[in-house]
Amino acid sequence: MKKIIEDIRVLDMTHAWFGPYCTMLLAELGAEVIKVEPPWGALGRLGPGAIFHGASTSFYAVNLNKKGIAINLKDPRGIAIFKELVKKSDVVIQNFIPGTMERMGLGYDVLKELNPKIIYAALSGFGQSGPYRDRPSYAPIAEALSGFTYETGEKADHNGSPLNVSGGLGDIGPAMWAVTCILAAIRYRDKTGKGQMIDVAQADCMVSLNTVSITSYLISGMTGEEYRRKYPAAQTTIGSIIKTKDGWVEFAGFRAKGLDELKRKLGVEEVTNELVNKLVCNMTRDEAIKYMLDLGIPIAPIYAINEIPKDPHLITRNMFIEVEHPKAGKIKVVNFPVKFSETPCKVESASPLLGQNNIEILTNLLGYSEEQISQLESDGIIVTEKIERIPSNT
Repeated sequence: MKKIIEDIRVLDMTHAWFGPYCTMLLAELGAEVIKVEPPWGALGRLGPGAIFHGASTSFYAVNLNKKGIAINLKDPRGIAIFKELVKKSDVVIQNFIPGTMERMGLGYDVLKELNPKIIYAALSGFGQSGPYRDRPSYAPIAEALSGFTYETGEKADHNGSPLNVSGGLGDIGPAMWAVTCILAAIRYRDKTGKGQMIDVAQADCMVSLNTVSITSYLISGMTGEEYRRKYPAAQTTIGSIIKTKDGWVEFAGFRAKGLDELKRKLGVEEVTNELVNKLVCNMTRDEAIKYMLDLGIPIAPIYAINEIPKDPHLITRNMFIEVEHPKAGKIKVVNFPVKFSETPCKVESASPLLGQNNIEILTNLLGYSEEQISQLESDGIIVTEKIERIPSNT
């Protein structure tokens, strides 16, 4: 075995970030992921992000290592193709609003009759049950409901307004929950031969990711703000964002041994955030980092996005890798982050063009003839994007 889940085939019906990030991780772990798109393309091809060689930069980011097929699921012939693929697959993943797959005649009850071993992961904003079931959702919605937006603003300014979290945590976090549970379901199927449905809700997952703050309230009955007012003397955490002469650093004085070293060096009984700010304000960013690291205190530069790919540690860890895209040519993308000793994982291919692997999948997997494929293309049941390069400014 060269790849850890190389024997798993996934049908990816997802869009935006939540679903595609989940299926990309499975693809990077070695699964054969077939991205199923409508003839007009998945929503994520249009954004968010700048349009680069015909697709958004975010589409490039979260669809690595996948194959692509474009099928019109509004036509019975398209539905028939999808059902044939289900019979030969291990996992189906979708992140539509609940009820969408059922209206297409492709709900779990239908798919498990076609393939009793299928693992069906339904990703949504609020889950397949409950009063919010039918509400649409994106990352900021899940972040807001789970307390992250409020707490981010509160941390920035106790008297300020809530602040949105950067980086799509409300998509990426739940996607990782989905991957974990899909792999667990595969393990269960390996032991029992039974597939199952997995209901993954962004809101539920984000509440779980905010477990420390929420559990603290459930046990104490106090919010963080109430606790600070009631026990001001207990607020001894040393850590802050500090401005240096040429940038910013994140100082995390949570390590007692490091703080003791700093006290001895400065000859003080107590270290405060104000003292640390005064200490490093006339240092360069690199000088401040060296000063604190020499004492054993956690500290890091606060990078702008354009600085991250230049970091020598991340480069050494092979976190940025070059792939070939049919239209964009050689592009750099973020690599798989975890290192396996026996089954290494990495990004091997760029995001697919619309229907890029139509012929391969229909011929090799389903046994369609050249004539059948040509007829499907002619009738608009499948669509294959042309591969010639287009100008980069379109």
